[in-house]
Amino acid sequence: MDAAEVIGRCRALAACTEEPGHITRTFLSPPMREVHRLVGGWMGSAGLRVSIDAVGNIRGVSGAGPRLMIGSHLDTVRHAGAFDGILGVMMGVALAQRHPPCALEVIGFSEEEGVRFGTPFLGSLALVGTPLVEPPIIEAIRAFGLDPERIPEAAMSADVKGYVEFHIEQGPVLESLGLPLGVVEAIAGQSRLEVRFNGHANHAGTTPMSLRRDALAGAAEWIALVEREACATAGLVATVGKLEAQPGVANVIAGSVRASLDVRHARDQERARAVAAILGGAERIAARRGLKVEWETRLEQPAVAMQFAGVERAVEAAGYPVHRMVSGAGHDAMIVACRVPAAMLFLRSPGGISHHPDEAVLPEDVAAALAVGMRFLESWRAA
Repeated sequence: MDAAEVIGRCRALAACTEEPGHITRTFLSPPMREVHRLVGGWMGSAGLRVSIDAVGNIRGVSGAGPRLMIGSHLDTVRHAGAFDGILGVMMGVALAQRHPPCALEVIGFSEEEGVRFGTPFLGSLALVGTPLVEPPIIEAIRAFGLDPERIPEAAMSADVKGYVEFHIEQGPVLESLGLPLGVVEAIAGQSRLEVRFNGHANHAGTTPMSLRRDALAGAAEWIALVEREACATAGLVATVGKLEAQPGVANVIAGSVRASLDVRHARDQERARAVAAILGGAERIAARRGLKVEWETRLEQPAVAMQFAGVERAVEAAGYPVHRMVSGAGHDAMIVACRVPAAMLFLRSPGGISHHPDEAVLPEDVAAALAVGMRFLESWRAA
């Protein structure tokens, strides 16, 4: 199974979709049945013993005793590309087909993106023994023909001693450096907040500029501060991706604004410092403009270190340059890392494009990742 076949299988799975003409495949939606049929067949041909657990993760095991798990997710965002997540599962099947010297478990997680129920990582959370069992999720499991009473059986076997995930970078860094692969040293922590600026709505034509309490103007000044803070701190990214102005009328000054805030960094202390500075800036702007500002934290997710030394050695042994990098996006690896040592290898994303139909991989990069994967498996030993 070479790079071309790995890519071809990813594209074949892209045809399993809820929306003809688009790639959309959410947690335990009907197209996942065809995904299970195809992936299960490929796993079986690679010599893996195939099963589907109670949350819809498809799993293939070879050998006995301590084993390494290779995995990623099989669901997608809406109107997705063919490779995010899926490539990692196909890489696992391809490596299993090469009969490495260690026991393996290849897993295709049923859910990572959080599209159907607004909560991500349903597949990997069940694997590490902390499944989400809210009623709508339980009903979806039953509707798919699985037994939610058996969710505890989805937990990771004690024989699993490590995890590795191959994934497209989903960004432009590797391409900008002319590199095929990146060794992930950490997955960035995230802070997500809702920030609210409250002023006073009034007539746009009759209220002098000096007497306005314009919540949107205050929010705009603050957004520029967010960008400055991120640009001034190495490794920090900060984004205001959503604004809701009220009353939202062209000839009325905005009386209130709700804004999202997303801050990420590989070091939690640095991220916390940046969030404090950004919120302090919001308070100063609001006070100067006669506004009130308040905020609510929606998510605090700590950074997760990857066990990258073994992958780094494998990259060197396969003859490729080593580039360490931080993942700004979340991945199943950060969930699994709470149970076993976890590692990640990124593949270059042409154009830096992901979560889009134009998402792609280069055959030579997939070939490089397969070579590195075999080096890693040949040297892997259970801790």
